[in-house]
Amino acid sequence: MKYPLYHFISYNRYSPSHLYYVANVSHDEEPTSYDIAAVDPKWQEAMNSELQALIDNQTSSLVPLPPSKRSISCKWVYRIKRKADGSVERYKARFIAQGFTQTAGIDYHDTFSPTAKMVTVCCLLAIAADLNWSLHQLKVNNAFLNGDLLEEIYMSPFPGLR
Repeated sequence: MKYPLYHFISYNRYSPSHLYYVANVSHDEEPTSYDIAAVDPKWQEAMNSELQALIDNQTSSLVPLPPSKRSISCKWVYRIKRKADGSVERYKARFIAQGFTQTAGIDYHDTFSPTAKMVTVCCLLAIAADLNWSLHQLKVNNAFLNGDLLEEIYMSPFPGLR
């Protein structure tokens, strides 16, 4: 681990449940490259799940790069999703385009990212608390795959499928 928490934090005043959480969080490492993740079955399963979602949603198709087009680089990003007690809920692999390699006016024309502002979230939580409403969390798997693109986007091949 690059920066173990025990080098920076004194644990003598924490509750046993918090110590358990910190021990769990400090134990696992997220891969920093495809080569590291590819040898671990749990990360292989996470990558297969992501690829299956891309296939199921018909997000992309494998085609040769036209001579007049340029491909956008891509990579895998890995995250360990945890429960409140710090135990592992699941391993998440996300295949992403490195959008910083795109050129405005050539690769895209407009950008739009529908996200909620933190002020809005805080207001909703305050209203819910004031009115004694119950709150539920909703997780939408692969929500980003449901948007429509008008432009043709070409990405370099998936690492691992070369």
